[in-house]
Amino acid sequence: MTTTPGRVRPRRLRATPALRRMAAQTRVDVAQLSLPLFVRDDVTAPVPVASMPGVVQHSRDSLRREVARAAESGLGAVMLFGVPSVRDATGTGADDPDGVLNRAIEDVVAEVGDALVVQADLCLDEFTDHGHCGVLDAAGRVDNDATLERYVAMALAQAAAGAHVLGLSGMMDGQVAAVRDALDGAGRDDVAILAYAAKYASAFYGPFREAVASTLQGDRRAYQMDPANRREALLEVELDIAEGADLVMVKPAMSYLDVLADVAAVSSVPVAAYQVSGEYAMVEAAAAQGWIDRRRAVEESVLSIVRAGADQVLTYWALELAGWWAADRRA
Repeated sequence: MTTTPGRVRPRRLRATPALRRMAAQTRVDVAQLSLPLFVRDDVTAPVPVASMPGVVQHSRDSLRREVARAAESGLGAVMLFGVPSVRDATGTGADDPDGVLNRAIEDVVAEVGDALVVQADLCLDEFTDHGHCGVLDAAGRVDNDATLERYVAMALAQAAAGAHVLGLSGMMDGQVAAVRDALDGAGRDDVAILAYAAKYASAFYGPFREAVASTLQGDRRAYQMDPANRREALLEVELDIAEGADLVMVKPAMSYLDVLADVAAVSSVPVAAYQVSGEYAMVEAAAAQGWIDRRRAVEESVLSIVRAGADQVLTYWALELAGWWAADRRA
């Protein structure tokens, strides 16, 4: 079969690397990347996370060094998670000014100032002895309104520590409104809220549980979204924006690209997506076996998330991606 001369032939723009670069319809900038980081309060050196090769639980000193690297590399943001040595039923360490996460926020802000957006996870799961994202009632169920009170206390503590953005990841009804009202009432209307608006009860969080030394027994299906539901994500996003969210999140990313595209199409605020621990671990495991090209798979996975509509991508490969792209520019 021949083509008529002059007709469009898409392959013409695929012939060379330069042509492919010129015609690329999606580009990922290093400033769109956010690096999740774990800080642990009972260590003096980084502790590897076995299920996430290359990821560690940081000491306070190593965390400062890592965020300095992140700022120098041009990353847009970091997201901080605390790993406390002591937990209790209501997660009192979450709003303790001397708690691991609040001290880490202070350390990071002191290290990088405004050169990097400092985001902090605002949830109780790392701080409770039962591992749930909220306060439990007498029947062992998460009490939504009692949990909101704890989130407010946590938000004020993180704002006082210097966080630029609070990542509300607990999926409690009304959490954005409660935190926004509290921040504004305390004169902290400068602190932004990233709402994990569409956070699914996913099997892909498994390695993260190791990273934060989770104590969870059971699951979080009573408050995180059902993986079967797509349209519900738009309702959650709409509610969070109406309550004052400055950014919204879809989590996980790769198995929910349809949801991400839906959200990006309607959101009036920037959209983030979290390339979660299980997604990271799968690529690393396949690459270690020689089954896939590691760099190409990493870059393609992040590109797909941005192509679906994400403005910010939380990825454990953020620093490595920045390094690769900087080296490419120098070559």
